[in-house]
Amino acid sequence: MHEEILRAGGVIGFSRYMEGVLYTPGLGYYSGGAAKLGPAGDFVTAPEISPLFGRCVARQIVEVLAAIGGGAVLELGGGTGALAEAALAEAELEWLMLEPSPELRARQQERLGDRVRWLDTLPAGFRGVILANEVADALPVERFVIDNGEPRRLGVRSDQESDFAWALMPPEPSFAGVIHALEIELGRPFPEGYCAEFSPMLQPWTRSLADSLAAGLLLVIDYGLPRRELYAPERSDGTLICHYRHRAHADPFLWPGLQDLSAWVDFTAIAEAGTAAGLTLEGFTTQAAFLSGNGLDKLLAAADHDAAGIALAQQARRLLLPGELGERFRVIGLSRELGPPLAGFGLLDLANRL
Repeated sequence: MHEEILRAGGVIGFSRYMEGVLYTPGLGYYSGGAAKLGPAGDFVTAPEISPLFGRCVARQIVEVLAAIGGGAVLELGGGTGALAEAALAEAELEWLMLEPSPELRARQQERLGDRVRWLDTLPAGFRGVILANEVADALPVERFVIDNGEPRRLGVRSDQESDFAWALMPPEPSFAGVIHALEIELGRPFPEGYCAEFSPMLQPWTRSLADSLAAGLLLVIDYGLPRRELYAPERSDGTLICHYRHRAHADPFLWPGLQDLSAWVDFTAIAEAGTAAGLTLEGFTTQAAFLSGNGLDKLLAAADHDAAGIALAQQARRLLLPGELGERFRVIGLSRELGPPLAGFGLLDLANRL
């Protein structure tokens, strides 16, 4: 990255830095060999917390496949394989995985064996459920700050051979135009010093998934908010977050290539891109409401009242409570040629906030 910064004249955009430290083959966070997820990694996702998550997702998948007359599941970025493992224990499904990380793919293959088939590219004419759990938050983002009343892009400079730092990039009318358009949509200007992010890849990513889906559901689960809430005045330092050994912090330059970088998802952007590509918005809700709508309480009620059952109830609390994952994580569903309403959005639909 240092040489690239020098070749670029001393500074690069943050999205390019984020892409490099996460995805450079052999050096990026997602292509290295260190454990990333679970107790031995840097953070824990819902599928690692409890198999209840995967079992509830499986129930929603079964409902979709029944409505379209069959199909498969395509999971994007399947992590440790925990979600697929739990879902396949709940229902008999054809499960496909698209995993760009060689290290994670190897772990998935060791865990799941021949129960899953791995793909190298996004298929065309796919029928079924495209599932993206904690994928969109890792798409590279641009950062901006309001400086003397004008939006400026925050880039990355190289101080020395081993140090990176923030840099204010020269004024760019096209970049400022993007932020001014956002201000017009919000109906208010950003105050002086306001700093935030946006993902230039989020809508193209959504469109590519929509184009792949012939019939079924695109299901995105991640931490994020509708646009108006994401850019609220009180969120004046953005949502960029880094994880290293279960420590969350805000410095993306501490351990480049060794720590995870992510930012909250603009769910309004996903809805806009999906509907523009011909998909129908099925619903937008919290993770807690989605899991409850897909029978989490019934799964708990059927559990034995022993130590394992108590542990399952404790896991459910982490998945459901507002102070844990229940409210921070949101779920959006976009469909093509799908009939009846889905159970996951039946208890609480927040689509009017998008």
